[in-house]
Amino acid sequence: MKFIDESKIEVIAGNGGNGVASFRREKYIAKGGPDGGDGGRGGSVFAVADRNINTLVDYRFARIHRAKSGESGRGADCYGKGADDIILRMPVGTVITDINSGEVIADLERDGQQALVAQGGKGGLGNLHFKSSTNRTPRQCTPGEEGERRDLQLELKVLADVGLLGMPNAGKSTFIRSVSSARPKVADYPFTTLHPNLGVVRVSAERSFVIADIPGLIEGAAEGAGLGHQFLRHLSRTRLLLHLVDIAPLNPETDPVHEARAILNELRKYDDELYDKPRWLVLNKLDLVEDRDERVAAFLSEFKEFDRQFAISAINGEGTKELTYAIMEHLQQAARAEDEIAAESAQETDTPVL
Repeated sequence: MKFIDESKIEVIAGNGGNGVASFRREKYIAKGGPDGGDGGRGGSVFAVADRNINTLVDYRFARIHRAKSGESGRGADCYGKGADDIILRMPVGTVITDINSGEVIADLERDGQQALVAQGGKGGLGNLHFKSSTNRTPRQCTPGEEGERRDLQLELKVLADVGLLGMPNAGKSTFIRSVSSARPKVADYPFTTLHPNLGVVRVSAERSFVIADIPGLIEGAAEGAGLGHQFLRHLSRTRLLLHLVDIAPLNPETDPVHEARAILNELRKYDDELYDKPRWLVLNKLDLVEDRDERVAAFLSEFKEFDRQFAISAINGEGTKELTYAIMEHLQQAARAEDEIAAESAQETDTPVL
């Protein structure tokens, strides 16, 4: 199945049914009075996060989603039937934005989360509601309201704790295969991943985290080179970035330091908030170099824009266990810090003002 992480759709809620002006007409009952019923409500459109869906491919071709309108009211105090709502199931992590206003309608961060994206119209009032002591034969009724119509932008941002950054063929796919059960394509020739891959890294029976591998960036991605920035959105929810660098490139003229700096420049052009996330340096492919200590020391002397550094060989697992344990510890510390901030904020909110 093709991975689709963005789409544009139109949602149209149903109109409310019209109210009716009617009077009771029965034998032996003179001047029965008004008995016009209300119209039924129009169907609304809801979006629901579903963990069993991984892509927005269902909305690439089905562009228009329309709910039915409510029925009109009838005489004899009969109200019109309301229309059924329609449910649009989307992957967890989908951000729904109104294209015309730019308003973020919903961010579906958890399974089962539901959001109203188009409100159905209310039904009109029948003349039954307008009778009074001074208006015994009301002939007024109201039409049903129109349902909302919206043009929506759907954008999928995968939910992962750790994101992988790096040039194509830096070994990101090999690394995620080494530490998780994910099986992205790898081979002994140069190529780049075409869509994000997620893997669950389990360090113990009760401790695990999710890691995301996105297609590699190249210099000039901000100007549209390669796959550009279209997949960097998937790193926006992560708590930690791993910057993988090929310490033994196939082309001897390739400068790993220059490539590492190019990645950071593209990251800065895309989003300052993403650039400011905690970022660790991971030097990969140690198995291909003999003077590894000298090579690593030379790299670190020129490139110092990182919080921590690790040297690994993803192909044979050297150094990966220590790295995954360090990641797990960092994520747990970050979670505890967030809990403490949330608790302090709650205490400040609950403190009465004297």
